[in-house]
Amino acid sequence: MVLSIFGRAPMSKVTAPLGRALNATGLTPNSVTLIGTVVTVAAAVTMFPAGYLFWGTMVITLFVLFDMLDGAMARARGGGTRYGAVLDATCDRVADGAIFAGLAWWAVYSEDDKVLLIATLVCLVTSQVISYAKARAEASGLSADGGWIERPDRLVIVLVASGLTGIGRYFDIPVLQSVIYPAMWVLAVLSVVTVFQRVLAVRGSEGARDIITHTSVPPADGQAESA
Repeated sequence: MVLSIFGRAPMSKVTAPLGRALNATGLTPNSVTLIGTVVTVAAAVTMFPAGYLFWGTMVITLFVLFDMLDGAMARARGGGTRYGAVLDATCDRVADGAIFAGLAWWAVYSEDDKVLLIATLVCLVTSQVISYAKARAEASGLSADGGWIERPDRLVIVLVASGLTGIGRYFDIPVLQSVIYPAMWVLAVLSVVTVFQRVLAVRGSEGARDIITHTSVPPADGQAESA
């Protein structure tokens, strides 16, 4: 949440000219979204499981930042499309899932550490739930903003932790070799808290107690109309 609030304005000063430059190349915002997602997923599921934490982090960080330019490109074109917004949100979920899945794979096969695996799986699940809670609330005309951990915070924590751990192991720096362990548990706890914060925010939203009718928002996936 902190990065989402205080990092947006400075970042826009950097991304705006880059977005205009990419538009001049003929690339579209949607193509940038897809390129960033494909490379991020490929790096996460190949480099992390193989133990290349530092280099995997570098590649992922580069293309996560590259993926951020799609919004700047859209704004430079006068605004994005609804399809572009859905595509971007969907690709973000895929990329986040791949990052945590790659680390979970590494935790199992390289570290043989079930405790780290549990923390990573909690982060994987909650990263999806946090985003879904907000999207579902907004589709219902409610608010689920806020919470301790949003996507920028989550990415900074996991990528800094994996990068430092990779540096520690490559250069044999003991103090850095296990940074990812406490970082993943801190992220897991904060993410679980954020899920509850968003659910409570929805509960307190105006209109949250309104009865759903056939002409309003359809029931959530898997929810019977009589439930």
